[in-house]
Amino acid sequence: MSHKTANNPEPSASDTAKDVDQLMRKYDRESNTRIWEGKTGFIVRIIMVAFSVYCIWSTLWSVAALEKRLTIFLALIIVMGYLTYPASKHHVRVNYIPWYDFILMIAGAGAFIFYCVQYDTLVKILTSASKMTPLFTVVGIIGILCLMELCRRCVGVPILCVAGAILIYTFSTGIGLDRLLYTLFYTTGGVLSTPVQVCAKYIVVFIIFGAFLERTGIAAFFINLANSLVGSFSGGPAKVAVISSALCGMVSGSSVGNTVTTGSVTIPMMKKTGYKPEFAGAVEAAASTGGQIMPPIMGAAAFLMAEYMNVTYGFVAVRAILPAVLYFAGIFIAVHLEAKKLGLQGIPRADLPSFGKLLRRIYLLLPLVVLVVLVTTGTRTMQFSASIAILVTIIVSLFDKEDRITINKILEALEAGGKGTITVAVACSMAGIIAGCITATGLASKLISAVVSISSQVSFINPTLIALFLTMICCIILGMGVPTTANYCIMASTCAPILITIGVPKVAAHFFVFYFGIVADITPPVALAAYAGSAIAKSNPMKTGINATKLAIGAFIVPYIFCLNPAMLFIDTTPLKVVVIVVSSLIGIFGVAAAMNGYLCRKMHWLSRIVICIAGLMMMDPTVITDVVGFALFVVVVAIQYIGAKKQPQTA
Repeated sequence: MSHKTANNPEPSASDTAKDVDQLMRKYDRESNTRIWEGKTGFIVRIIMVAFSVYCIWSTLWSVAALEKRLTIFLALIIVMGYLTYPASKHHVRVNYIPWYDFILMIAGAGAFIFYCVQYDTLVKILTSASKMTPLFTVVGIIGILCLMELCRRCVGVPILCVAGAILIYTFSTGIGLDRLLYTLFYTTGGVLSTPVQVCAKYIVVFIIFGAFLERTGIAAFFINLANSLVGSFSGGPAKVAVISSALCGMVSGSSVGNTVTTGSVTIPMMKKTGYKPEFAGAVEAAASTGGQIMPPIMGAAAFLMAEYMNVTYGFVAVRAILPAVLYFAGIFIAVHLEAKKLGLQGIPRADLPSFGKLLRRIYLLLPLVVLVVLVTTGTRTMQFSASIAILVTIIVSLFDKEDRITINKILEALEAGGKGTITVAVACSMAGIIAGCITATGLASKLISAVVSISSQVSFINPTLIALFLTMICCIILGMGVPTTANYCIMASTCAPILITIGVPKVAAHFFVFYFGIVADITPPVALAAYAGSAIAKSNPMKTGINATKLAIGAFIVPYIFCLNPAMLFIDTTPLKVVVIVVSSLIGIFGVAAAMNGYLCRKMHWLSRIVICIAGLMMMDPTVITDVVGFALFVVVVAIQYIGAKKQPQTA
């Protein structure tokens, strides 16, 4: 039992908010922003709000040419970006922006406004790269360079290194500056290509919807709901963290942001229950990271996936169900086994929220239900569905006495939506540059030839496995500190086509790069979500990252399985087979989780851990033979554990 003392007072809500803000600024590049106050802050806020309103109007009703809409969109992104992100942390001072940032902001936005205003003339003049004039060349260079500098500030250096390397390679192939600028800046094959088009059309509205949803108190509702459902179970707080982070993470779309916000509540609870700090921080980081693969929202990348694969959003969401269930089932099982191993108890029922009272606030989920129904049934377009969901969110919140929405909250949501769009839009523009260079140089076919060549030199290993392994490494390296959306855009343009060419189904290939872009946030040495969790838990960062990787082992295994056997993604299968796959996969993930934890009914011998791990992997492979053999091995290990525990009962 803890007591308040004069020397050790409990932190106030304001202190907690400051701690969260400091953690976000330390581990989340997107939170390292300028500080605007007073009249200046009001003006900046109005710009963000106006941007969000414009984007909703534009995506629903604008009939202007695509290029005009996209160039205005990027011009506004550049203005907001330079007003939000400083050149370095040293420039984070109240109401401070250096003179050269104004120049970059005006020059960058001016380049895209020039394109928009002169669009009709440009269409007539720029029929090919040979028509480029010095003015067009200078405008293109300025626009791209200002975007790249903004990318360095808000997204990070890794993606710039990739873009820079590919630009250098492009020039080395003999492609001239005019031709490259014509492709990258003045056509829809570069900066204005698919990623930015999807961002301006779909993603921005969903980001705004998420901002509104967060201001309805739904995060607190999710945490209380998870507490009510599993808080009293053995090691309850860790299970609460898994469920609440899965629910909150699918809305926030940020691994670090979700870790810090929900972790500030769940991690102290886990430590108080008896979990080690490294484990508590790892649980929150792993669960928060997995929120981005949790349907139906899945962060912003799901909409890009639908566009890249030319399928509906509902198609993507359905295929994501089983992998997401396996991911969170693995973490849930691991925390349960850890609780049993340590003899931990749950939270007393008297201290938990009443499920009956929570049911009275179940209407908070109505916006999500409306969104899913509209999108999956095709009743309305995705952007129109998200706009309706925003209106439903506002209406629903009016009935919530505990956290009713206000005009100020509406403005906050619009501001947060605008600010949240900056990094995604900039990352998408960089992905467009990379994709444009790859198309212009034919680099994709050369990469395919290189992978096939490497694979053929190792004859005793399935060539597909080698290609998958190399892709995994690329995704994790590129994902170090890079937003998931940016990572996915790059890998979807570079590695996914390679996997498809060597025989991996299109859906499986895109899900593969999506998953490994996400787990980069918990994979050492640059595991930002894990490090944020360790800061709250006051634990060793590297140990927390290693624990998070072990907990999220399903995310490292499942993608290989659905690439080799896409039945796990409900491709070319039947309802009966789906049931069998779900049951066998859940048993399989249980076996792998037990092997990683080293405990089942009692502490496991190293040989038993190896056998049950193999059994679990075999059962997760959706084929009859592997299921039968895996289940037999699983039963043997469980029987040995059960009999051994009966002979030597464990004491708590």
